[in-house]
Amino acid sequence: MALPACAARALGPPLQPEHGAPARTTCPRRHSRVEAELAASRPGSVSASVRAGPPRGVSHGFNSRQLLDEPLKASASLAGALRAPLFALLPRGRRRRMNDLRRRWDLGSLCRALLTRGLAALGHSLKHVLSAIFSKIFGPLASVGNMDEKSNKLLLALVMFFLFAVIVLQYVCPGTECQLLRLQAFSSPLPDPYRSEDESSARFVPRYNFSRGDLLRKVDFDINGDDLIVFLHIQKTGGTTFGRHLVRNIQLEQPCECRVGQKKCTCHRPGKRETWLFSRFSTGWSCGLHADWTELTSCVPAVVDGKRDARLRPSRNFHYITILRDPVSRYLSEWRHVQRGATWKASLHVCDGRPPTSEELPSCYTGDDWSGCPLKEFMDCPYNLANNRQVRMLSDLTLVGCYNLSVMPEKQRNKVLLESAKSNLKHMAFFGLTEFQRKTQYLFEKTFNMNFISPFTQYNTTRASSVEINEDIQKRIERLNFLDMELYSYAKDLFLQRYQFMRQKEHQEARRKRQEQRKFLKGRFLQTHFQSQSQSQSQNPSQNQSQNPNPNANQSLTQNLIQNLTQNSSQNLSQKENRSNQKQSPGHKQNDSSSGSSGTNDYIGSVEKWR
Repeated sequence: MALPACAARALGPPLQPEHGAPARTTCPRRHSRVEAELAASRPGSVSASVRAGPPRGVSHGFNSRQLLDEPLKASASLAGALRAPLFALLPRGRRRRMNDLRRRWDLGSLCRALLTRGLAALGHSLKHVLSAIFSKIFGPLASVGNMDEKSNKLLLALVMFFLFAVIVLQYVCPGTECQLLRLQAFSSPLPDPYRSEDESSARFVPRYNFSRGDLLRKVDFDINGDDLIVFLHIQKTGGTTFGRHLVRNIQLEQPCECRVGQKKCTCHRPGKRETWLFSRFSTGWSCGLHADWTELTSCVPAVVDGKRDARLRPSRNFHYITILRDPVSRYLSEWRHVQRGATWKASLHVCDGRPPTSEELPSCYTGDDWSGCPLKEFMDCPYNLANNRQVRMLSDLTLVGCYNLSVMPEKQRNKVLLESAKSNLKHMAFFGLTEFQRKTQYLFEKTFNMNFISPFTQYNTTRASSVEINEDIQKRIERLNFLDMELYSYAKDLFLQRYQFMRQKEHQEARRKRQEQRKFLKGRFLQTHFQSQSQSQSQNPSQNQSQNPNPNANQSLTQNLIQNLTQNSSQNLSQKENRSNQKQSPGHKQNDSSSGSSGTNDYIGSVEKWR
């Protein structure tokens, strides 16, 4: 369609493409941007084409000079110097919309706007909340005088500083590391520090049936007396760490004296020149390197009382303790230790008064040590003492002819050794497990009534855990240590049952103390009530007689109250005793019932005395 003559004159002559420029074959509106860019790239032709007439769609009466000279407000990141002439050619409304669009989608401006508005809204809401709180708190003081504006600003600043300090402290010392943030009075009860340490289920299902005497381990150990604690140290079970706890981390009236640079410590009884602990770090390897049960039971009494006359020797008790470990982990740890050059050649292996011969106990290596041996060679040696080491060191070897394998068949020998190790372990004063450090600490403290200074630490990453083995090798290690596997299963079951029994006993004692406190408070209440009543009667005898013509009514009422209280307490005690007796042995039932009846009689006697 042809343009009118006036429109053609207003637009002026059309722009001619320069030499080398593409020809315009389509709509002029669609190619206006291309022409402007070409004009901007060639300054000579830009002035002629731009100043030939006003922009497209603008009449001659429009002030195009003002449009071109107006400063651009576009963002520098989006509109460069080359696009400035093109932007100036747009109409004013379109330029305003493009500026608004740029400002709206500019990320920095958007974030600043959101942050500003959010802070403003937060401050506004905080102001209203604080004003409401202050009005509730300082409402009664409104009659004295309202707080001026400066005091309000100062109080608001203090509150904001306190909140900021709390946030900073949460980042600086998170968790339980910052003692300032552990408000125990307003927090929930702390979790049980003796929860499952091996990442297993917290609920334990026992496999073996043990009597109450097997579970209750309470040793009457008097450090001022003559009894002695003997530590049986099995290789690679964490015994070194536990031995250091005994000499360095235990609360004593006279602590052990440990000098720098010396492994042994002096652990004397208070006021005596006599030791109370027989272990590596107190007396050294007095019975040989890593002496077993057979060696210790025959050696310790002779070492401790050997220099005394038989008639002057005290009748002392020897309390044996030890630490066990998972057989596979212990076996791998011993292999790594042997790889580094350990031999334990100084071990005596004395049994029945003599050490074993070379035929009874052959060596697995020919050189000075077995350093650098691979795991397969370590497992292939049939005379390796690492196999079933825990059973061998805890059993009585005199029952099977010591190290002479020809005394009885192998199957019978293994059975006797396993039963002997289980019996000795069960009758020991205490034993712990490397995989349960906190429970080991708890049971030792409850058994010997001795407390440690700092808690034990559970190390789940060891040299044995760094060894990567496949399933076949693990099964072979379990077959080589099948007696230790059976002993450890038995020991773990007994250990966890003892722990549960001691915890339940502790909870029962705490419940009994709370009941005694409630009884005492009830008695105090009755005492104060009777005293106040007697004082009021002594002060106003005439008024009491007029109000109460029967003076024995108060006395009968008091007696009824006492009878009701005593009956209720006796019924509650009998019900609790019946529930507890269903879970305990018959011998324990009689003790509990007698204690419950004695507690009831004491309560009745105390009430009668106060009355």
